[in-house]
Amino acid sequence: LGVMAGVQVDKRTQVGGQRIVIRGYGNDQKFNNWGIKAYYNQVPLTNAEGVTLLDDVDFSVVDNIEVVKGPASTMYGAGVGGVVRFYLKTSDEKGISLTQNTTTGSFNLLQTNTRLDYVTDNSSMFVNFGHLQSDGYRPNGQSLKNFITYKGDFKFTDRQTVNVFLSHNYSHEGISGQIPYSYYYANNDPGNNAYIRNNAHLNMQSSRFGVTNNYNFTNTFKNSTVLFYSGTESERVVAGASEQFSSPNYGLRSVFTKSNDISNAIENVLDFGTEIQQCKSLISNFRFTGDLNNPFTVSPIAPGNYYKYTTNQQSVFIHDRINFKDLDLSLIIGLSANKIDYDRVDLLALPGLIIGNTKNTSFSKSFTTSYNPHFAIQKTYKDQIFNLSYSEGYNAPTAATSFIAALNKTNDDLVAEKAKMIEFSVQGLLFNTRFDYQVSLFNMNIDNKLTQLSALNPAGGNYTYTANTGNQLNSGLEASIGYVHEMKSNPILSKVTSFVNFSYFDFKYTDFSTRVGGVLSDFSNKTVVGVPKQKYSVGLDFQSPKGVYMNTTFNYLSEVFSDFANSNSVNGYGLLNAKLGYKITTKNKKISLDLFVAGNNLTNQTNYTFLL
Repeated sequence: LGVMAGVQVDKRTQVGGQRIVIRGYGNDQKFNNWGIKAYYNQVPLTNAEGVTLLDDVDFSVVDNIEVVKGPASTMYGAGVGGVVRFYLKTSDEKGISLTQNTTTGSFNLLQTNTRLDYVTDNSSMFVNFGHLQSDGYRPNGQSLKNFITYKGDFKFTDRQTVNVFLSHNYSHEGISGQIPYSYYYANNDPGNNAYIRNNAHLNMQSSRFGVTNNYNFTNTFKNSTVLFYSGTESERVVAGASEQFSSPNYGLRSVFTKSNDISNAIENVLDFGTEIQQCKSLISNFRFTGDLNNPFTVSPIAPGNYYKYTTNQQSVFIHDRINFKDLDLSLIIGLSANKIDYDRVDLLALPGLIIGNTKNTSFSKSFTTSYNPHFAIQKTYKDQIFNLSYSEGYNAPTAATSFIAALNKTNDDLVAEKAKMIEFSVQGLLFNTRFDYQVSLFNMNIDNKLTQLSALNPAGGNYTYTANTGNQLNSGLEASIGYVHEMKSNPILSKVTSFVNFSYFDFKYTDFSTRVGGVLSDFSNKTVVGVPKQKYSVGLDFQSPKGVYMNTTFNYLSEVFSDFANSNSVNGYGLLNAKLGYKITTKNKKISLDLFVAGNNLTNQTNYTFLL
């Protein structure tokens, strides 16, 4: 995923704390993902608040990934960054099969996957047991993950199929904390003492469930409806606080598709539907006193937080594609209506519960329904597809960002941000060759940009909060080219696969001012923090008819600014990864063997894993 043009994947630890940044969006999120949506097939990984957790996702069962970049995601509701869909696939081979994968490596890495597949004429299913552990390459950077995943596909009739997805996951991630620039460039990483002292960590346990019913009413009218549930419980201990979190999320997503021929030369495909989610969560957060001799001693209960949240998000969408066959031309028109509201109850404000506590920080907030259109024209000419589109999207502040915990006050001035994007792209085969390519130019303007800021706490130290910081203009170029060459009679090489992609981003604050140290500062025309101007990836894979293969990738990110004034920058870096293996399968396909060695960062480059 991280070597795709326009996509950047960061992690806080060796295998945890994943953050997906699409076209620079999501670069300022310190935890989790916000502003993008993610799905397991049709089951949302993103909850009603718009927050996506990926620590409890077993990526070993993912078959392929699809990315929609920017607010061109009409059928998926709210979102400025885009959509990532992870697809799971059952086996095609009839009968029972057992697969065992084991990987060991540096930092006591151990990963095992045990998968059982069962396929009949009318059903296919698998259950996978996954385990992943590592000591990590940073102090207190250990990881431990256990996954159980089930997927079943069932054909009841020629008209009806049902898909079932189940998972139960546990994740433990140690947190090392931030280090200063001087330590970073000296290759000195003792971790952050306040985090190390408290054995900072995130423990998470979750269960997911989804049932999808696919029904063809006629040959031209069908429906796909999924009912889903996810429940997450977590414990987070960091430098200054201990937090407990419980969050059940449930809802449905239903899409109807109607296709018909308006005439012999015109075809119409209409999709319409809805996605509805509700999230009910309990969260408690209590601050440590800072006593070095007793680091886990917490302050009295009165300054702490204990909240009950109820968040509702609804979207209704319509997406119409008109194909003019004789012209090889398509017109796409889409519109989504999105609504979000939430309610918070302060459970410490019950009368008489805490003597002297007279402040009730409960609040409710509802955002005006946002209508987001999408228009596109697609023209096919020989082996090329030309696409010109205009899209809009929005993100509403989450319930957590609508309250400043350090000041114990609501963040009343927040409004939803709105994005408008124009994109032109061309893709296809290059000059009747086997080179496939894609080039995209985009311009996205974001109004009322929601940004995480830092301020001085009157009680001591700094605190973070979210504010609308004005407008931001994101302009970029993405280009990729790939080549697959097969040599059936060559005794040494049977297949060579290669790709190169490049991204160039010119992201500027066009109207951005905020107070830093009590002084009003204007950062207009400054480069957006945390987004590299250039990113490119190169891949080259070899495969022999005898089963020997080699995969190599090189991924480069240029320097980034880490402050709004662009006075501090972090050097760019390139990562070289490679995998050499031997894979053989018996003629009856009942037994296969795959042995390999792999290495990451083979050139030993100093690189950041998660820039704040």
